[in-house]
Amino acid sequence: MSQFKLATLARGAVAAIAIGAIAIGTAQAADKGGIRNCVDITGPQANQVGCYEKVWSGGVEYRMTFSNLKFSGNTPTDLDPFYVLAPQRAEAQGYSPAFLHDHVSRVAPKGNGGTYSTKLQGYFVLCSGQGLTSGSCVPLWTAPAGDPLPFAKTVDGHDLTSTDAIESAAVSGDLVLVNLGPTAVIVGSLSNIH
Repeated sequence: MSQFKLATLARGAVAAIAIGAIAIGTAQAADKGGIRNCVDITGPQANQVGCYEKVWSGGVEYRMTFSNLKFSGNTPTDLDPFYVLAPQRAEAQGYSPAFLHDHVSRVAPKGNGGTYSTKLQGYFVLCSGQGLTSGSCVPLWTAPAGDPLPFAKTVDGHDLTSTDAIESAAVSGDLVLVNLGPTAVIVGSLSNIH
């Protein structure tokens, strides 16, 4: 499958799932039960209340709380990547509303007690045609909205639980990183879940 076709299919999926898959809507206070997992929020509250999801960072699983901030005016330019890929363990970090997936963000700064706020740009992490042909990239074929896409599970037998692993495999040509555009700009805060 060509890089162009993968990117085109991914952009089509983005248009179909828009903000619902990884980005969050307007800010409102959490309900009396406290902040909930984003995947458990459905109906009129979806994309309207604060929530959290698990996120890989530097090979460690953290909890990311989404601030549900929409940017008015220009999209910020100081964005870190927020990668969406195939589940890295038996239990996916995200499973609703669109598809089974995990998330990867940069490592939290050491001098900040493990918690920091960051502005993120969403990317799909897909096996490239080269990665599929050589067998170096193992995909999970899933269809977030329409045609199945080869979301990357491993490259050369290694997990993709850090930005270094993902970006290195992209440079080697085994992965394609598809920028999901301005509808997938989010704000989140990482904290240790252990």
